[in-house]
Amino acid sequence: MKFNELNTTKNRKANRVGRGIAAGQGKTAGRGTKGQKSRAGSGRKPGFEGGQNPLYKRIPKLRGFKPFWDQPVTVTTGQLSNFKGVVDNFTLYEARILNSPSDNARVVVRGELKSKVDVKLQGASANAVEVISKAGGSFEKVARVKSAGKSDNDK
Repeated sequence: MKFNELNTTKNRKANRVGRGIAAGQGKTAGRGTKGQKSRAGSGRKPGFEGGQNPLYKRIPKLRGFKPFWDQPVTVTTGQLSNFKGVVDNFTLYEARILNSPSDNARVVVRGELKSKVDVKLQGASANAVEVISKAGGSFEKVARVKSAGKSDNDK
């Protein structure tokens, strides 16, 4: 195939609308007569429903709207005093404090901690870390345990 043998379509000239009655698209320029869409600069916001409260404003305001992120399960220092040694997601799951070992857990101060525990969880308040270290234990922030049923793509 040669360049001069290519089948090309001729470039159509763009219609210049609104240039008088004799121009082919004159007077109303194909916009009909009157109304919001016939005016220049006529734009409606996306989701506009003619003055009715739009769907995107109605839905999130309903009661019981749940956030899409996982709220951490709060574990108190008083609950930690029942354990000895290392406390992690699996020990809290066996003690039925967590519903699953893959739950987020965060330690907060409520109650006394007298026993020495090494805490390995996803988070703790600054005061909780202080209370744990005063009791002779330690806190280590660890990543969340992945559940066996879900992969990274199933979120």
